[in-house]
Amino acid sequence: MQPLLAQTAQAIAASAGQAVAHGAGGGHGAAEGPIVAVAPTVEATSLLAVVILLPLLGAALNGFLGKRLGTQGVNLVGCGTVALSALLSWKLVLDLVQLSGPGHAAGGNFGLHQNLFPWIHVGSFQADFALWLDPLAAVMLLVVTNVGFLIHLYSIGYMKGDPGYARFFAYLNLFLFSMLCLVLGDNLLVLFLGWEGVGLCSYLLIGFWFEDRANARAGKKAFVTNRVGDFGFALGMMMLFAVFGTLEPQAINQALAVPQGSLPATVPLWTLEAAALLLFVGACGKSAQIPLYIWLPDAMAGPTPVSALIHAATMVTAGVYMVARLNGVFFHAEFACYVVIVVGASTALLAATIGLVQNDIKKVLAYSTVSQLGFMFVAMGAGAWAVGVFHLMTHAFFKACLFLGSGSVILAMHHEQDMRFYGGLKRFMPTTHWTFLFATLAIAGIFPFAGFFSKDEILWNAIASQRGGTLIYAVVLLAAFCTAFYMFRILWMTFWGEHRGVPEGHGHDHGAESADDDHHHHAHGDPQESPWTMTVPLMVLGVLSLVGGFLGVPAVLGGHFGFPNLLHDWLHPVFQYSTVALDPTMAHNHAMEYGLMALSLGVAGLSIFLTWLLWGGGKDALRDIFAEKSPWLHDLLWNKWYVDELYESVLLKPLVFVSREVLWRIVDEVIIDGLVNGVASFCKQAADKMGRAQDGDVGNYATIMVAGMVVLLLVIVGFGVGT
Repeated sequence: MQPLLAQTAQAIAASAGQAVAHGAGGGHGAAEGPIVAVAPTVEATSLLAVVILLPLLGAALNGFLGKRLGTQGVNLVGCGTVALSALLSWKLVLDLVQLSGPGHAAGGNFGLHQNLFPWIHVGSFQADFALWLDPLAAVMLLVVTNVGFLIHLYSIGYMKGDPGYARFFAYLNLFLFSMLCLVLGDNLLVLFLGWEGVGLCSYLLIGFWFEDRANARAGKKAFVTNRVGDFGFALGMMMLFAVFGTLEPQAINQALAVPQGSLPATVPLWTLEAAALLLFVGACGKSAQIPLYIWLPDAMAGPTPVSALIHAATMVTAGVYMVARLNGVFFHAEFACYVVIVVGASTALLAATIGLVQNDIKKVLAYSTVSQLGFMFVAMGAGAWAVGVFHLMTHAFFKACLFLGSGSVILAMHHEQDMRFYGGLKRFMPTTHWTFLFATLAIAGIFPFAGFFSKDEILWNAIASQRGGTLIYAVVLLAAFCTAFYMFRILWMTFWGEHRGVPEGHGHDHGAESADDDHHHHAHGDPQESPWTMTVPLMVLGVLSLVGGFLGVPAVLGGHFGFPNLLHDWLHPVFQYSTVALDPTMAHNHAMEYGLMALSLGVAGLSIFLTWLLWGGGKDALRDIFAEKSPWLHDLLWNKWYVDELYESVLLKPLVFVSREVLWRIVDEVIIDGLVNGVASFCKQAADKMGRAQDGDVGNYATIMVAGMVVLLLVIVGFGVGT
């Protein structure tokens, strides 16, 4: 095993070629000299189709034959197909590592390609159903398949006994198929197919328990909100085709691989800016950024494994991945990047503040996801593409662990999600506690856990990148402070202190927050640790939350010890032509970087200390410091900054009024119905009058015939006189 790891590390280092310019993503400074694009090295493979079709096969078998297969058959099909897909993913990535060796063009990108079939060929527009695996897609592929498999395995224990067991696994498999299409799509049309597929599956999974109208509404809210973003994505895609004549990201990035500040004469800057902004609208929908983030907290209505799948490893990262995939477009669209970084920082802080006062454990984690996605977009806006992908990966580890840990707690507490009725669960659920603690330390940014490395790199680029600034850094740092606070608040209220227990009559329905409850039932009694199908994924994710960050150790920490930034070197061929330089005064200021790193750790430590003061030492965990000290602030945060109310007043109520009073009562009832009914009434009355002539009276018929003959005679005579 050791020689294989050494060989892999050497191949990854070689894949970066002579490109020592890590730019904003690695903290080394920008590349110098002209940019010369090198055509990618491509090798055909037949395994990519197998990787995406295995989950589709699982969805079909469980969807159509689930009842006949039985529980064990559903488990074998649902988890087995994903496990095979994950194993093949490792095989493909190892093949890619071999391709990245000395044989590929120095400094060029490289990838595996498979064309499944010709798809749309109309005039100059050609789009095949083709798949592409390069270093960026490889990172996403491993995250999606491996974390996805752990969530499938966890679901065996979590969904046990649910009447829709087979349907649930069919939806999960279909979700994974859609996400793999998104990740591996060779062109934006295949990516968009997966993009829409995960939207459909999110609707099905969030509203899985559709008998509860609140769950059905949550699924519909996610679906409709994403349609708004998808409209922007479609328009941006059309603009890119109009300019470049292709929808292949590799070709688009290749065409834009020119020295910074210049563009091909055939590419107007305003079209790139407009396309980038429209694409970012789509990213805001899928990745829950202002103003389209409102669907994500309501996604808690689905079963907890759904929350982990959507929030950690798949759907919500799609927008971040799309921006990284089209890095050439966003590199030149500087204004769009400023919009991205401002929206990302604002979302990170807004969602983090809302999470401070929530008592539903899954709601806190939901707003945490929105906030962490904001961190990723800050990195993207700063041009630190590899850093954003790095945080995407570490976030998949610790956020999946947190959501699955919350599901373990919810089952143990008889479906109660209000943390005020928890406490002291550490002694009942040691595995869940320790894995949750590891993931909490990671998201809080505590050394040496995974989140420390990726979050610190984002903070560094927020201030050191030429597209960042002090204000952006301050906002993101404050969001990081809130993150550590609400996560350790969860630990104190859930695992530490005295066990409070669920009062009689509480549990499945508990007021306003019951809409997010998980619906299958367990016998009441003392909390118990979850079965192995649930704890094994927790342990794996807990370990990854600890060690995952060492794949991207920044140069300021690892360079002196010869420890390479493996992830950054691996991704370098994808981002080498879109490097955003650091501010010259900070590029090599290691003392400042160390100082900011210490400040970040100090802020996290202060936040953790404050939670100990408020909830530690046996204090009553039911107290709410915000409600006690600042009721107005508590109300503001508890009501989520009144954003939903604002949307209802500004958008929904006027839209409903116009739809009901104008479109329905005037356009539909008066104009359309009036016109249709008027024509019908006229024809009916005319038919009635004409029908009276057919009364069966022979005398009347004779009179009409004579009258007709007279009229005909007069016409003939008149015609003759006229001629």
